[in-house]
Amino acid sequence: MALNLEQKKAIVAEVAEVASTALSVVAAEYKQVTATDLTQLRAEARSQGVHLQVVKNSLAKRAMVGTEFECMADHLTGPLILAFSQADPGCAARVIKSFVKENKAMEVKVVSIGGKVMGASDLDRLASLPTYDQSISILMSVMKAPIEKFVRTLNEPTAKMVRTLAAVKESKA
Repeated sequence: MALNLEQKKAIVAEVAEVASTALSVVAAEYKQVTATDLTQLRAEARSQGVHLQVVKNSLAKRAMVGTEFECMADHLTGPLILAFSQADPGCAARVIKSFVKENKAMEVKVVSIGGKVMGASDLDRLASLPTYDQSISILMSVMKAPIEKFVRTLNEPTAKMVRTLAAVKESKA
């Protein structure tokens, strides 16, 4: 079904809005993926905060003008599904990576984050990025480590004295 000009403008505006707030995007070719599998992918993506969009490449190129994903324009060829990560940078990559494991028909073509285009081989690196909560916990553990070490150091002379007294008591008993 052919789209009229107004429908095309609406699609471009929607994709441009999503792309302007997205943290990363994964483009994957979905040639032989069934509709049932795509429905499952969409449900999983929605639950993870990922916006999936199947759009003509020419419209996607227009929509990405002025965003940090403009660098992907040369790589958008073939029937692609675009996964925009809204929650954290690695979210879309994790969703697509888990889907590709189960459905070999889908093939990742290009990944983009921070205005840089990366190949499909970088999907694993992007998927391994920690979530927001994991990043905060890592930061907190790094911040409290010096304090914990300082407290242990202050406590050590007292603990050593207690251990020495216990050893002396055992030797006399």
